[in-house]
Amino acid sequence: MTNSSFKEIVLESSFDEVEHLEDYVNELQDWAEFKDEDYARIMLTLSEAVTNAIVHGNKENPEKQVIIRSKLTNGTLYISVKDEGAGFDPSNIPNPLKEENLMNIGGRGVYLIKEYADDLQFYENGTKLEMLFKLH
Repeated sequence: MTNSSFKEIVLESSFDEVEHLEDYVNELQDWAEFKDEDYARIMLTLSEAVTNAIVHGNKENPEKQVIIRSKLTNGTLYISVKDEGAGFDPSNIPNPLKEENLMNIGGRGVYLIKEYADDLQFYENGTKLEMLFKLH
């Protein structure tokens, strides 16, 4: 973690690294003083975003990194997740609620993030996403 204006963690693209997210979110909670209901939605969305970065972005290549950076501004927490992949077009993500997609394995990560974050934006050709949480 770094200074008081933002918090950052860098992970290798390995599922073993995902276990560090809980400590990171615990530190965020201490730093930003958010409630447990916010903790649950932040942990869920961050886990989904990091898993997507590892699997789809970095193709599970442990040589590539996932960079997570959080900043707090006026009661709003911004969390960005950046991978080193080729990127993608977020407008091409299929709707997991459509009948033809209901039985698909996977494909619900971005949907869950959109449901639990107050806002979601993609940048840098889809290699970076930023989630916004209005803290309670």
